[in-house]
Amino acid sequence: MSINNRGRRQFVTGLTAGCMLSGLPLTARAQAKSQSYQSPQELRGPHINLDIDMMPVNFTGQDQLATVVNQSVPAPTLRFKEGQRVSIKVNNHLKVDSSIHWHGIILPTNMDGVPGLSFDGIKPGQSYHYEFDLKQNGTYWYHSHSGFQEQTGLFGALIIDPAEPEPFAYDRDYVVQLSDWSEESPTHVYANLKKLSHYYNFQERTAGDLWRDIKNKGLVQTWRDREMWNEMRMSDRDISDVTGYTYTYLMNGNTPDMAWRCLFNKGEKIRLRVINASAMSIFDFRIPGLKMTVVASDGQYIQPVTVDEFRIGVAETYDVIVEPDGEAYTLFAQTIDRSGYARGVLAQNTSLMPEVPKMDPPPILTHRDMGMDHSMQNMGDMKGMDHSMQNMGDMKGMDHSKHNMGDMKGMDHSKHNMGDMKGMDHSKHNMSDMKGMHHGMKSKEVAGPYGKAGFGGKAPIKHHKTEYGPQVDALAMMPMSGLNDPGIGLRDHQEKYGRKVLTYADIFNLTPTEDKREPTREIQLHLTGNMSRYMWSFDGVAYKDADPIRLKYGERVRITLVNDTMMTHPIHLHGLWSELETHDPNYIPKKHTILVQPGSKISYLVTADSKGRWAYHCHLLYHMMGMFREVEVV
Repeated sequence: MSINNRGRRQFVTGLTAGCMLSGLPLTARAQAKSQSYQSPQELRGPHINLDIDMMPVNFTGQDQLATVVNQSVPAPTLRFKEGQRVSIKVNNHLKVDSSIHWHGIILPTNMDGVPGLSFDGIKPGQSYHYEFDLKQNGTYWYHSHSGFQEQTGLFGALIIDPAEPEPFAYDRDYVVQLSDWSEESPTHVYANLKKLSHYYNFQERTAGDLWRDIKNKGLVQTWRDREMWNEMRMSDRDISDVTGYTYTYLMNGNTPDMAWRCLFNKGEKIRLRVINASAMSIFDFRIPGLKMTVVASDGQYIQPVTVDEFRIGVAETYDVIVEPDGEAYTLFAQTIDRSGYARGVLAQNTSLMPEVPKMDPPPILTHRDMGMDHSMQNMGDMKGMDHSMQNMGDMKGMDHSKHNMGDMKGMDHSKHNMGDMKGMDHSKHNMSDMKGMHHGMKSKEVAGPYGKAGFGGKAPIKHHKTEYGPQVDALAMMPMSGLNDPGIGLRDHQEKYGRKVLTYADIFNLTPTEDKREPTREIQLHLTGNMSRYMWSFDGVAYKDADPIRLKYGERVRITLVNDTMMTHPIHLHGLWSELETHDPNYIPKKHTILVQPGSKISYLVTADSKGRWAYHCHLLYHMMGMFREVEVV
């Protein structure tokens, strides 16, 4: 963070003399400001009443209105039992429509809580009665699917205790819920992003960075790199849309200076249920001095894997077991762009306050994050080239070693001067003549063979004609697999710090794969956008203009996500499990949210076993309006 940012809002120290005490009613909260931290209230099923309202809260020394549930931010933690039929009455006391979506819960479509798809929403002054059977256990959460209410406080943890004994032992069980809070209204934040996409980014390049690059790369290569980024009108520091400049990062509703605390006795095993309930913030979570054994991912048991650190995308959950042998430890969740952190304390008593580690250096985007082949990294001579065309690997006859642009079969060279490429705008190109270019297949379905279940698709990357235009500013022509990639800013942590970082390739289901059928078709979806215009979409088509993705009830399909952008996107499919292909068909892990790295691809299998209309979207709140699809199972 820049000096100006620190001066404006000291979010790390919090300015939280009037911190909101979660779970307390307004009158009690006013009398209890001397308390340093508080956990959300816990409600146990099967019959629960939830009241949605507006209420002033104070996280940073300034009163702001929040969307609260039972007068609490975060909303109360709901605790149920696997096998129960739960009944939840939600009363809307707001002046606008509201809703609650039960994230990761498999239930009937009319209980899913998405206005316009599953139901009409909850009108002001009215109630909605959610009722469904719990056929799963684990760590989940719930949040509003109406407007920006999730950003203003309408989110909470949802824990389902198992009907059978769990496959691991622990002595204490804590929910660790991460979130982001802004003094600005979400509509104002979104308006700022639309006017200037990097409005909240204060980690731009400096003269010191330039001098370091010259020393490391030489003047010529540094000039070429800078020229390329400038021609693309993008920044290699564009990691997060919304940053610590406006956000205060919370752990169970507590600011970093208040440091939410959980206790242990020496020799105990502690289970931490980590939930990323933020609107826009991806976190890297670790406990300095403690190994973490990850035992569940998105509520599902996995084969235990011991790590020092893991990245948790918006809406993901991880359960870990730790065995502390010291007195006190810091629960440290730094944001992906290193503009801030949430903090908690795991200690033998509440008076202990361990040291807060320094944040890691801010990450820098590279050619890898553009989905480029390494042989194409020297792009300095391509003046004004739109970076959607950087990797021409699918064009027949291209000499990658020499970058001979004249050998692209089928391309009308009379219309395109490839030697200089000044001001190239791919929205004007006649793309139909490019060999191998894929057009017109419904739902972006790719041709077989589809590859063995569990190993991922083998189909080449094909960009649909809707991806060419001003609404898309980048195409990843040769994206790498995201399975073994811990993510930008984490790739050197094993070598640099000795910290083992979790990757998706480490995750295997604890029990054997239930549906071992091969996929009968594959759908390739591209995550697309134009960062400077702040436009987001699938396949270059915004939700309002898109047809539903239709699945036949009972079929087994593969979905391959290709991230054409240089941002990390958490993609959530409602109502159906996303079974991540980690190259072991016998133990395919189930997830409800998949984190897709910049310029990468990843695939998962879906069994269409629940009829209805389901939402499918990026879980970054300000991306969701465009990067959204309806999935219809008929």
